[in-house]
Parts: sequence; C-alpha cells; structure tokens
Amino acid sequence: MKRQVAIIGAGPSGMLLGHLLRQAGVDCIVLERQSADYVLGRIRAGVLETVTTDLMRQLGLDGRMNAEGMIEGGFNLADGERRIRIDIEALTGRHVMVYGQTELTRDLMDAAPDRDLEVIYGADAVTLHDIDGEAPFVTYVKDRDTHRIEVDFIAGCDGFHGPSRKAIPGSAVREFEREYPFGWLGILADVPPCHSELIYSNGPRGFALASMRSPSRSRYYIQVPLTDRLEDWPESRLWDELALRFDPISERGVTRGAALEMSIAPLRSYVFETMRHGRLFLAGDAAHIVPPTGAKGLNLAASDIAYLSQALIAHYSKGDGSGLESYQDRALSRVWKAERFSWYLTKLMHRFPEDGTFEHRMQIAELDYVAASPAMQESIAENYVGLPL
Repeated sequence: MKRQVAIIGAGPSGMLLGHLLRQAGVDCIVLERQSADYVLGRIRAGVLETVTTDLMRQLGLDGRMNAEGMIEGGFNLADGERRIRIDIEALTGRHVMVYGQTELTRDLMDAAPDRDLEVIYGADAVTLHDIDGEAPFVTYVKDRDTHRIEVDFIAGCDGFHGPSRKAIPGSAVREFEREYPFGWLGILADVPPCHSELIYSNGPRGFALASMRSPSRSRYYIQVPLTDRLEDWPESRLWDELALRFDPISERGVTRGAALEMSIAPLRSYVFETMRHGRLFLAGDAAHIVPPTGAKGLNLAASDIAYLSQALIAHYSKGDGSGLESYQDRALSRVWKAERFSWYLTKLMHRFPEDGTFEHRMQIAELDYVAASPAMQESIAENYVGLPL
C-alpha cells in the first residue's frame, strides 16, 4: 500500500490533519490503535480558541459546533469572596467557544467516510521505519495480518504514549519537563453550571475550577494531593467541598447530581522540542503537554495542525518545502508561549506544598494587581483567547 502521508492517531489532531489534507487532495491515511468508541469515550477539554473553530469552519464541519457551542466573552479569577472578571471580548475583540473535545472529535469522525478520509481503527503494533531515509514506511497489525504502508511523510498525532515520539533516536532528543506536586479531582454531571462563565478560584480552601460543557452539563475540579485516590472522595464529599468554594462567588450556587465521570489527573508541563526528525513530524500531545489551567492542550494541538497542514499542502501543490523546514521553529514558538501562560495561571491559582505564607501573599498581591490593571487584564485575555498563528 502506498500513501503520501501516514497519520498516526485518530484523536482530534490526527483527524483535523487528515481532513485538511484530503480537502487539498493529498493522499493520506489515519491509523488508530483503539476503537472509534474508545476514542470518543475519552473525556477531555471543552474550551476552543479561534484557531480551532476556524479550522472546523475551513472544513465546513462547524454546523453542530455553531448550533450547540456556547460563546464566552470572559472568564473569572477568584480569591476568597472576590471575583475578578476578565472581559476577553472587550479587551481583545475575540471570544472562546465552549464545545466538548469529544463532540468535535465526533464531528470529524462522522464526516470521514463522505470525505474519503481513510481511518483504520484497531491498528495494533504500529511501527515507524526509516524515518531518516527517503522512503519511510509504517507497519501495523490488523486481524492478525501485518500491513505495510509506504509514504513520503509520517505525522505523529498519537499522544504522549504513542509510538511516534519513541521512534526518534535518543541522540536527537531535546525534552523539558515539570511535574506538579498535586492533581485535579474532576466530576462531570448533567447539572446546570453554577456560573455563566468559567471561574478559577484560589480561595481559603485552595484551588477549584467551575466550568461547563453545555447549559445543562457542568465540569468541576479541585486541587488534591497526589496521594489522594478516588475512593477517598465519595460524590457527596466532593459536592460539599464544591459548594463551600463556589456558593459564595457564583451566580446560582452549585447544583448537585449523579456523576457521569470522576477522575484524578496529575498535572505536567512537557515539551519535546524535536518536533521534526527526518520525515517524521510530531503534533499535539505527542510533542507537548500543558497543565489544563488555561485550556491550551487541544488548541495548541490545533495550531500545530494548522502549521503542518499548510506545509504539507504547499509541498504537494507548489513544490515548496519551506514550510516543512520551518515547521518545528514555528510550532515551538507558540508552544513555549502557551506553556508559559499555563505555568503562570497554575502558579497563581494553586497552593504548592513547599510554599508558605509569603508565597500566598504574593498570589494575593498579584490578583490585586490584575483586578486594578487594565493592561494586565489585557495581557491575560490575549493569552487566554489564543495568540495569533
């Protein structure tokens, strides 16, 4: 089998790239180790920057997103009983959209057959070969048979644990990592949100986030030690804690309901700077992880895909390889800016075990400055809504 581009991973970044390439007439194939149902079962982010919504509109796959997504013109930082609204629409002229990553992935998956995007689910033992050479190829196992695909390029969109990044030899690796000493305990429930916009809170009881997926579905998080387990947090205990933190600072207070999903996620900052090696290009979580503070993960993957799709299309349509040569530098410039903003919000809004009263007073002083400074609010809004490509 021969294709121009093999895309490893059928999450949102891989599917976005596949659709963009097929729209431009590039012959590509998507390989996914898991089933389609498994991919859709992953509960992820829900705040979309314009870089992501613009790609969906470019593909003409924005109908359900426009109908069901919630446009948000601001968000809130809270300290105790004080809530500081960052009016991103007034400060930047732009907004974000609340639309679940699962729903965006579903839209991309549902459109694949009609748009001639070939996706192989259940592709096991995916292996990348000769990525340094002129004729790379990919092998995988499906129904006990081994298949081989000869390609010009490989796009690794297979997440942090996929095979693409691991195919790069150690001598070429440049990576940076910061693991945070706490996690986020989250609950998803079909209850109306306590507030019309997101609230990041750093109150007396520590960090908490109130967010939503729709007018009737809410997502909450609180900071917990890495030693905590889900069995330590029955639903009633978590709802009690959320009410203590958000009832004083929200419009409607916390509404309780049965959990659709609960999980504890560790927080990590990670950058794999070798985003290109030979004929392999990495995008999304395969190359970088950001803390969920700031909602950058999916949107940063989308900006990678915008750069990479433009580069590959220019190569095939014009014989112009400059975009492929500059892909890594362009992507990393935006990656590190997003890492900086996510790190800033994480440091500002969380209680770190090693910090004492001085560090907490610094957080309060920073929030005082944010509350009083339109320039600081504009900087935060600019980063939150997404830096230009």
